[in-house]
Amino acid sequence: MGKYIVRRLLLLGVVLFGVSTLIFVILRLSGDPTALFVAETATAEDVQKVRQAMGFDDPLYVQYGRFLARAAVGDFGTSFRFSQPAIGIVLQRFPATLALTLAAIGVATVAGVPLGVVAALTRGSGGDRAVMVVTFLGQAVPTFWLGIMMILFFAVELKLFPASGGGTAAQLVLPGATLGIYMLSRIARITRSSMLEVLRQDYIRTARAKGLRERAVVLRHGLKSASISIVTMIGFTFATLIGGAIVTETVFAWPGVGRLLVEAVYTRDYPVVQAAVFVTALFVATCNLLTDLLYAYLDPRIRYG
Repeated sequence: MGKYIVRRLLLLGVVLFGVSTLIFVILRLSGDPTALFVAETATAEDVQKVRQAMGFDDPLYVQYGRFLARAAVGDFGTSFRFSQPAIGIVLQRFPATLALTLAAIGVATVAGVPLGVVAALTRGSGGDRAVMVVTFLGQAVPTFWLGIMMILFFAVELKLFPASGGGTAAQLVLPGATLGIYMLSRIARITRSSMLEVLRQDYIRTARAKGLRERAVVLRHGLKSASISIVTMIGFTFATLIGGAIVTETVFAWPGVGRLLVEAVYTRDYPVVQAAVFVTALFVATCNLLTDLLYAYLDPRIRYG
Protein backbone atom coordinates (compact mmCIF):
# COMPACT_ATOMS: atom_id res chain seq x y z
CA MET A 1 0.00 0.00 0.00
CA GLY A 2 2.79 2.41 0.92
CA LYS A 3 4.65 1.88 -2.35
CA TYR A 4 1.43 2.33 -4.28
CA ILE A 5 0.73 5.68 -2.56
CA VAL A 6 4.28 6.88 -3.28
CA ARG A 7 3.92 5.97 -6.96
CA ARG A 8 0.60 7.74 -7.18
CA LEU A 9 2.01 10.85 -5.52
CA LEU A 10 4.88 10.89 -8.02
CA LEU A 11 2.37 10.52 -10.81
CA LEU A 12 0.41 13.38 -9.28
CA GLY A 13 3.48 15.58 -9.62
CA VAL A 14 3.84 14.63 -13.28
CA VAL A 15 0.16 15.40 -13.93
CA LEU A 16 0.39 18.82 -12.28
CA PHE A 17 3.53 19.62 -14.25
CA GLY A 18 1.81 18.65 -17.50
CA VAL A 19 -1.33 20.63 -16.70
CA SER A 20 0.67 23.72 -15.74
CA THR A 21 2.73 23.54 -18.92
CA LEU A 22 -0.32 23.07 -21.10
CA ILE A 23 -2.24 25.99 -19.63
CA PHE A 24 0.85 28.21 -19.86
CA VAL A 25 1.20 27.50 -23.58
CA ILE A 26 -2.52 27.86 -24.34
CA LEU A 27 -2.76 31.20 -22.56
CA ARG A 28 0.24 32.57 -24.44
CA LEU A 29 -1.45 31.62 -27.71
CA SER A 30 -4.63 33.54 -26.77
CA GLY A 31 -3.09 36.98 -27.31
CA ASP A 32 -1.10 39.73 -25.66
CA PRO A 33 -2.77 41.00 -22.46
CA THR A 34 -0.78 44.25 -22.53
CA ALA A 35 -3.67 46.01 -24.25
CA LEU A 36 -5.75 45.53 -21.10
CA PHE A 37 -3.43 47.82 -19.13
CA VAL A 38 -3.07 50.76 -21.49
CA ALA A 39 -5.52 53.35 -22.75
CA GLU A 40 -6.86 53.19 -26.28
CA THR A 41 -4.92 56.35 -27.05
CA ALA A 42 -1.60 54.90 -25.84
CA THR A 43 1.32 55.12 -28.23
CA ALA A 44 3.40 52.17 -29.35
CA GLU A 45 6.13 53.37 -27.02
CA ASP A 46 3.75 53.36 -24.04
CA VAL A 47 2.59 49.85 -24.88
CA GLN A 48 6.19 48.65 -25.11
CA LYS A 49 7.02 50.13 -21.72
CA VAL A 50 4.09 48.33 -20.10
CA ARG A 51 5.06 45.08 -21.85
CA GLN A 52 8.60 45.35 -20.52
CA ALA A 53 7.41 46.20 -17.01
CA MET A 54 5.22 43.10 -16.93
CA GLY A 55 7.83 40.81 -18.47
CA PHE A 56 5.83 39.99 -21.61
CA ASP A 57 8.69 41.03 -23.87
CA ASP A 58 10.94 38.25 -22.59
CA PRO A 59 11.39 35.09 -24.69
CA LEU A 60 8.76 32.46 -24.06
CA TYR A 61 11.20 30.03 -22.44
CA VAL A 62 12.25 32.75 -19.98
CA GLN A 63 8.62 33.44 -19.06
CA TYR A 64 8.05 29.69 -18.70
CA GLY A 65 11.05 29.21 -16.41
CA ARG A 66 9.93 32.12 -14.27
CA PHE A 67 6.41 30.69 -14.11
CA LEU A 68 7.62 27.22 -13.02
CA ALA A 69 9.92 28.65 -10.35
CA ARG A 70 7.08 30.62 -8.83
CA ALA A 71 4.48 27.88 -9.23
CA ALA A 72 6.72 25.45 -7.34
CA VAL A 73 6.21 27.57 -4.21
CA GLY A 74 2.53 28.30 -4.87
CA ASP A 75 3.08 31.74 -6.39
CA PHE A 76 1.10 32.21 -9.61
CA GLY A 77 1.58 35.95 -9.70
CA THR A 78 -0.71 38.89 -9.03
CA SER A 79 -4.13 39.11 -10.62
CA PHE A 80 -4.32 41.73 -13.35
CA ARG A 81 -7.91 42.56 -12.40
CA PHE A 82 -7.85 42.48 -8.62
CA SER A 83 -4.19 43.37 -7.91
CA GLN A 84 -4.07 40.52 -5.37
CA PRO A 85 -2.21 37.19 -5.30
CA ALA A 86 -3.98 34.92 -7.78
CA ILE A 87 -3.79 31.80 -5.61
CA GLY A 88 -5.46 33.67 -2.74
CA ILE A 89 -8.37 34.73 -4.94
CA VAL A 90 -8.89 31.16 -6.16
CA LEU A 91 -8.74 29.70 -2.65
CA GLN A 92 -11.31 32.26 -1.48
CA ARG A 93 -13.72 31.04 -4.17
CA PHE A 94 -12.97 27.34 -3.74
CA PRO A 95 -15.20 26.75 -0.66
CA ALA A 96 -18.22 27.96 -2.66
CA THR A 97 -17.49 25.49 -5.47
CA LEU A 98 -16.87 22.72 -2.94
CA ALA A 99 -20.20 23.44 -1.21
CA LEU A 100 -22.03 23.35 -4.54
CA THR A 101 -20.34 20.08 -5.48
CA LEU A 102 -21.13 18.45 -2.13
CA ALA A 103 -24.77 19.53 -2.43
CA ALA A 104 -25.02 18.09 -5.95
CA ILE A 105 -23.36 14.82 -4.94
CA GLY A 106 -25.64 14.60 -1.91
CA VAL A 107 -28.74 14.96 -4.09
CA ALA A 108 -27.41 12.51 -6.68
CA THR A 109 -26.36 9.84 -4.15
CA VAL A 110 -29.34 10.01 -1.81
CA ALA A 111 -31.79 9.72 -4.70
CA GLY A 112 -29.74 7.89 -7.33
CA VAL A 113 -28.62 4.83 -5.33
CA PRO A 114 -32.13 3.90 -4.04
CA LEU A 115 -33.60 4.43 -7.51
CA GLY A 116 -30.97 2.15 -9.01
CA VAL A 117 -31.56 -0.55 -6.38
CA VAL A 118 -35.34 -0.43 -6.85
CA ALA A 119 -34.95 -0.62 -10.63
CA ALA A 120 -32.68 -3.66 -10.31
CA LEU A 121 -35.03 -5.45 -7.91
CA THR A 122 -38.04 -4.81 -10.17
CA ARG A 123 -36.30 -5.44 -13.47
CA GLY A 124 -38.67 -5.37 -16.43
CA SER A 125 -41.55 -3.89 -14.44
CA GLY A 126 -43.25 -0.53 -14.88
CA GLY A 127 -41.18 0.91 -12.02
CA ASP A 128 -37.96 -0.16 -13.69
CA ARG A 129 -39.00 1.45 -16.97
CA ALA A 130 -40.06 4.62 -15.18
CA VAL A 131 -36.65 4.91 -13.48
CA MET A 132 -34.90 4.38 -16.82
CA VAL A 133 -37.00 7.10 -18.47
CA VAL A 134 -36.24 9.52 -15.64
CA THR A 135 -32.50 8.81 -15.79
CA PHE A 136 -32.49 9.15 -19.57
CA LEU A 137 -34.19 12.54 -19.38
CA GLY A 138 -31.88 13.62 -16.58
CA GLN A 139 -28.84 13.05 -18.77
CA ALA A 140 -30.43 14.43 -21.95
CA VAL A 141 -31.63 17.78 -20.58
CA PRO A 142 -28.93 20.50 -20.86
CA THR A 143 -27.82 21.83 -17.48
CA PHE A 144 -28.16 25.48 -18.49
CA TRP A 145 -31.77 24.93 -19.68
CA LEU A 146 -32.69 23.04 -16.51
CA GLY A 147 -31.16 25.82 -14.42
CA ILE A 148 -33.18 28.49 -16.22
CA MET A 149 -36.38 26.45 -15.78
CA MET A 150 -35.58 26.06 -12.08
CA ILE A 151 -35.20 29.83 -11.75
CA LEU A 152 -38.43 30.58 -13.65
CA PHE A 153 -40.51 28.09 -11.66
CA PHE A 154 -39.11 28.04 -8.12
CA ALA A 155 -37.71 31.58 -7.93
CA VAL A 156 -39.91 33.70 -10.21
CA GLU A 157 -43.29 31.92 -10.04
CA LEU A 158 -43.30 30.31 -6.58
CA LYS A 159 -40.73 32.64 -5.00
CA LEU A 160 -39.46 29.80 -2.82
CA PHE A 161 -35.73 30.26 -3.36
CA PRO A 162 -33.39 33.05 -4.49
CA ALA A 163 -32.64 33.08 -8.21
CA SER A 164 -28.93 33.80 -7.88
CA GLY A 165 -26.06 34.66 -5.58
CA GLY A 166 -24.27 32.70 -2.90
CA GLY A 167 -23.56 32.61 0.79
CA THR A 168 -26.73 31.09 2.24
CA ALA A 169 -28.29 27.63 2.28
CA ALA A 170 -31.37 28.91 0.42
CA GLN A 171 -29.20 30.17 -2.44
CA LEU A 172 -27.54 26.77 -2.68
CA VAL A 173 -30.76 24.79 -3.24
CA LEU A 174 -31.44 25.58 -6.91
CA PRO A 175 -27.88 25.28 -8.26
CA GLY A 176 -27.25 22.19 -6.14
CA ALA A 177 -30.43 20.50 -7.38
CA THR A 178 -29.73 21.48 -10.99
CA LEU A 179 -26.25 20.02 -10.92
CA GLY A 180 -27.36 17.01 -8.86
CA ILE A 181 -30.16 15.92 -11.21
CA TYR A 182 -27.73 15.28 -14.05
CA MET A 183 -25.38 13.28 -11.83
CA LEU A 184 -28.33 11.42 -10.24
CA SER A 185 -29.06 9.85 -13.61
CA ARG A 186 -25.54 8.50 -13.99
CA ILE A 187 -25.41 7.11 -10.45
CA ALA A 188 -28.84 5.48 -10.75
CA ARG A 189 -27.90 3.75 -13.99
CA ILE A 190 -24.56 2.42 -12.71
CA THR A 191 -26.24 1.26 -9.47
CA ARG A 192 -28.89 -0.62 -11.43
CA SER A 193 -26.40 -2.37 -13.72
CA SER A 194 -24.07 -3.26 -10.82
CA MET A 195 -26.90 -4.63 -8.70
CA LEU A 196 -28.24 -6.73 -11.58
CA GLU A 197 -24.83 -8.32 -11.97
CA VAL A 198 -24.39 -8.96 -8.25
CA LEU A 199 -27.86 -10.37 -7.71
CA ARG A 200 -27.09 -13.15 -10.18
CA GLN A 201 -24.09 -14.38 -8.16
CA ASP A 202 -24.13 -17.71 -6.33
CA TYR A 203 -23.48 -16.25 -2.88
CA ILE A 204 -26.67 -14.16 -3.17
CA ARG A 205 -28.69 -17.32 -3.82
CA THR A 206 -26.89 -18.98 -0.90
CA ALA A 207 -27.73 -16.09 1.41
CA ARG A 208 -31.39 -16.33 0.45
CA ALA A 209 -31.35 -20.11 0.89
CA LYS A 210 -30.08 -19.64 4.44
CA GLY A 211 -33.24 -17.72 5.24
CA LEU A 212 -31.78 -14.22 5.50
CA ARG A 213 -34.25 -11.42 5.15
CA GLU A 214 -34.42 -9.89 1.69
CA ARG A 215 -33.41 -6.51 3.09
CA ALA A 216 -30.23 -7.99 4.57
CA VAL A 217 -29.46 -9.84 1.34
CA VAL A 218 -29.87 -6.70 -0.76
CA LEU A 219 -28.11 -4.20 1.51
CA ARG A 220 -25.47 -6.27 3.33
CA HIS A 221 -24.44 -8.56 0.51
CA GLY A 222 -25.72 -7.10 -2.74
CA LEU A 223 -25.23 -3.36 -2.35
CA LYS A 224 -21.88 -3.69 -0.61
CA SER A 225 -20.51 -5.84 -3.43
CA ALA A 226 -21.90 -3.43 -6.02
CA SER A 227 -20.46 -0.44 -4.18
CA ILE A 228 -17.11 -0.64 -6.00
CA SER A 229 -18.70 0.57 -9.24
CA ILE A 230 -20.88 3.06 -7.38
CA VAL A 231 -17.96 4.54 -5.45
CA THR A 232 -15.95 4.78 -8.65
CA MET A 233 -18.75 6.74 -10.30
CA ILE A 234 -19.26 8.99 -7.26
CA GLY A 235 -15.53 9.66 -6.96
CA PHE A 236 -15.19 10.40 -10.65
CA THR A 237 -18.31 12.57 -10.56
CA PHE A 238 -17.13 14.49 -7.52
CA ALA A 239 -13.79 15.25 -9.12
CA THR A 240 -15.42 16.21 -12.41
CA LEU A 241 -17.93 18.57 -10.81
CA ILE A 242 -15.19 20.60 -9.17
CA GLY A 243 -13.99 21.64 -12.60
CA GLY A 244 -17.26 21.14 -14.47
CA ALA A 245 -19.69 23.35 -12.57
CA ILE A 246 -18.85 26.35 -14.76
CA VAL A 247 -22.22 26.44 -16.52
CA THR A 248 -24.24 26.09 -13.31
CA GLU A 249 -22.18 28.71 -11.50
CA THR A 250 -22.63 31.10 -14.41
CA VAL A 251 -26.42 30.59 -14.68
CA PHE A 252 -26.97 31.12 -10.95
CA ALA A 253 -24.19 33.72 -10.49
CA TRP A 254 -22.67 31.38 -7.91
CA PRO A 255 -19.39 32.87 -6.61
CA GLY A 256 -17.23 29.79 -7.23
CA VAL A 257 -14.03 28.92 -9.05
CA GLY A 258 -15.86 28.06 -12.28
CA ARG A 259 -17.38 31.51 -12.66
CA LEU A 260 -14.09 33.12 -11.64
CA LEU A 261 -12.29 31.10 -14.32
CA VAL A 262 -14.71 32.23 -17.04
CA GLU A 263 -14.27 35.87 -16.06
CA ALA A 264 -10.49 35.48 -15.95
CA VAL A 265 -10.43 33.96 -19.44
CA TYR A 266 -12.48 36.83 -20.84
CA THR A 267 -10.13 39.41 -19.32
CA ARG A 268 -6.96 37.40 -20.05
CA ASP A 269 -6.07 37.40 -16.38
CA TYR A 270 -3.25 34.87 -16.81
CA PRO A 271 -2.32 34.45 -13.12
CA VAL A 272 -5.90 33.68 -12.04
CA VAL A 273 -6.48 31.22 -14.90
CA GLN A 274 -3.24 29.39 -14.11
CA ALA A 275 -3.98 29.26 -10.38
CA ALA A 276 -7.57 28.09 -10.92
CA VAL A 277 -6.57 25.31 -13.31
CA PHE A 278 -3.74 24.18 -11.02
CA VAL A 279 -5.95 24.03 -7.91
CA THR A 280 -8.67 22.18 -9.82
CA ALA A 281 -6.21 19.65 -11.25
CA LEU A 282 -4.71 19.06 -7.80
CA PHE A 283 -8.13 18.42 -6.29
CA VAL A 284 -9.24 16.11 -9.10
CA ALA A 285 -6.06 14.02 -8.85
CA THR A 286 -6.40 13.82 -5.06
CA CYS A 287 -10.02 12.67 -5.34
CA ASN A 288 -9.01 9.93 -7.77
CA LEU A 289 -6.29 8.74 -5.39
CA LEU A 290 -8.67 8.63 -2.41
CA THR A 291 -11.23 6.74 -4.51
CA ASP A 292 -8.64 4.10 -5.40
CA LEU A 293 -7.62 3.69 -1.76
CA LEU A 294 -11.25 3.28 -0.73
CA TYR A 295 -11.51 0.16 -2.90
CA ALA A 296 -9.42 -1.87 -0.44
CA TYR A 297 -11.83 -1.05 2.37
CA LEU A 298 -14.91 -1.96 0.35
CA ASP A 299 -13.42 -5.16 -1.08
CA PRO A 300 -10.67 -6.82 1.04
CA ARG A 301 -9.70 -8.96 -1.96
CA ILE A 302 -8.17 -5.91 -3.59
CA ARG A 303 -4.46 -5.53 -2.96
CA TYR A 304 -2.10 -2.84 -4.20
CA GLY A 305 1.16 -4.14 -5.53
